[in-house]
Amino acid sequence: MSEQSEFPDGQYPERPVERHKGPVVLRRDRRDQGSTTDQRLLDSRGPSDWVHTDPWRVLRIQAEFVEGFGALAEVPRAVTVFGSARTKRDHPEYELGRKIGAALANAGFAVMTGGGPGAMEAVNRGAAEAGGFSVGLGIELPFEQGMNPWVDLGVNFRYFFARKTMFIKYSQAFICLPGGFGTLDELFEALTLVQTKKVTKFPVVLFGSDYWGGLYDWIAKTVQAEGKVSPHDLDLLHVTDDIDDAVRVVQESYQAWEDTH
Repeated sequence: MSEQSEFPDGQYPERPVERHKGPVVLRRDRRDQGSTTDQRLLDSRGPSDWVHTDPWRVLRIQAEFVEGFGALAEVPRAVTVFGSARTKRDHPEYELGRKIGAALANAGFAVMTGGGPGAMEAVNRGAAEAGGFSVGLGIELPFEQGMNPWVDLGVNFRYFFARKTMFIKYSQAFICLPGGFGTLDELFEALTLVQTKKVTKFPVVLFGSDYWGGLYDWIAKTVQAEGKVSPHDLDLLHVTDDIDDAVRVVQESYQAWEDTH
């Protein structure tokens, strides 16, 4: 039995009215008479609570990683230095930060900090004054902090975890000046990643034995003594009061990394 055309006498209808939604074509009763995608994008009317939804946050997080990777990809070998934002400019620790920043710059390292005031500003300043590359990775906080004026390249982040990834990915070492919870957070994040071999050849220097000695002793005499960490985990930390010694640790670790790559 031969097929019968639904169109008599071989006549085909003219192109029916259709609507396009991206690559999709809709005809007849499938056509949607609503607004276009562009119109919905550009129309400012409507509810705005979508900007606080988790899917939108995911896009913001993705954007932070893209911007961070793009901005920092060509930064030369770098050392991140942490320290308190509360350090005053007339405090001895501020001058210490300047000297550490300058010493790292003279050794050929870019300097990376949280970009804020206090010890961070001191380190960025020391590196800039020595002709080095000074980087600041800022963070959105409930109180104004802002990027210090000695930063050559600054990137601001909304999310701490995105910012932490940049510190780890684009640094060859951490040096911790006396600091508070933020410094401690970054310190133990780095130690955990090194201990679990998520990152390798990554020295962590605690600068200031008077300030950090009690913490190191507690880890050795309590945490390690009770078997919560291994004895060799203590080797991940280097406590010093000497700038040349700190730079030496960084250089030797970087050389060891280069030798294996």
